[in-house]
Amino acid sequence: MYVQLRADLETDKVYAQLTLLPKADVSSLPHYRSSPDSPPLNLFVFLWRHCSLFRRRTLVAIGTHDLDTINGPFTYEALPPSEINFVPLKQVKSFRADELMEFYKVKIFAFSFFRTVLSLPPIINGAHSAITLKTKNVFIECTATDLTKAKVVLNTMVTMFSTYCERKFEVEPVQVIYSDGSSCDYPDISPFQMEVSLSYIADINGVPLEENEVASLLNKMQLHVVKSSSEDESRNFTVSVPPTRSDILHPCDVVEDVAIAYGYNEIPKRFPASVNPLRLNEFSNEIRKEIAMCGFGEVLNYTLCASEENFTMLNGIDDRSTTVILGNSLSSALEVCCTDQSDAWYMLKNVAGKKGLQKPIKFETFDLQIIHGLVDRVMDVIGAPFGVNAGYYFEPTKEPEFLPRQQANIIYKGKRIGAFGTVHPEVCRAPLK
Repeated sequence: MYVQLRADLETDKVYAQLTLLPKADVSSLPHYRSSPDSPPLNLFVFLWRHCSLFRRRTLVAIGTHDLDTINGPFTYEALPPSEINFVPLKQVKSFRADELMEFYKVKIFAFSFFRTVLSLPPIINGAHSAITLKTKNVFIECTATDLTKAKVVLNTMVTMFSTYCERKFEVEPVQVIYSDGSSCDYPDISPFQMEVSLSYIADINGVPLEENEVASLLNKMQLHVVKSSSEDESRNFTVSVPPTRSDILHPCDVVEDVAIAYGYNEIPKRFPASVNPLRLNEFSNEIRKEIAMCGFGEVLNYTLCASEENFTMLNGIDDRSTTVILGNSLSSALEVCCTDQSDAWYMLKNVAGKKGLQKPIKFETFDLQIIHGLVDRVMDVIGAPFGVNAGYYFEPTKEPEFLPRQQANIIYKGKRIGAFGTVHPEVCRAPLK
């Protein structure tokens, strides 16, 4: 049997892929040797080659070293490439870092002891501490884009390889001291616990199971289950998740494990219960229908936009409190949530961006009185009377994106529910800049 540890590219869930091979084909496995000591080394090399779990070093890089050839303490250092010299794996010549990787121009991270470089993560490890068939003690270090990924990979490495240790499942921790003086011991292979209710499992899986049945099924999936001591009756189980199950992140993952152990084919098929639409959705659909019957078409704009599109291009000023600002936006073009003021500008931007297309674009303009009449029609359909006290009315406003004295807010029961007006010429020219 050939075991591969893989991860889903979209969900980051980790799973094991088992491949059954004939006995005669075992020698065809990568890095296989006939020596009785080789299976552990093969597993190490297979993981070290950064399969899907590590995204080929784009998320995590691991270094495996022969501990008997090195001495601590070990340090991570950032040095100029010209000051780093070491012999890479499978090489006999010493290279400078700038010779090894020309595109590293300023700094490069090095992991060293007594000024001997052990690895250049995530590029390559050094030959000085390379593991061999004679290696008895292994030192593992992981470099990742964040601490969570480093913990997951380190736990995966030590738990899988610990089965080949002389004293099985024994791992010696290492104290890591950070630049601010704080320290932690790794690996942290203590299980974490989560509360899962029996009703939650039954509602999602659709199978009413007894407590002992659920506990037995989860034990098959390497999850230890005990009856919760919580006074809340909705919480029935305390599930202990071991370090080998880094894919368990939420109670829904526990429910999935119950379904897998129970058997998907054993779950009775049923039609989902009908779900009534929300009243807000029903109301919105009726408004859309009425506006369409008046001869108007609906335009769906983006939910996110650039900050200047919400303010500067609408002749406004960004007060940093009107819109929701994304803290980690991928692009400056999608950094804040659009407001109702930016809708008109986006329509103009879409039209301006499609001028070069072969198909003709129909873009109609309407007089302010027509929009006024459309608002009256919609309010009449929903039964809202016109009046300051109990219904809706129009209130003059001074929004910078509209022409002065040709704009108004729509007030209903004392609250502003919308606005309309004639777009200012400067706003019309903004998409063309």
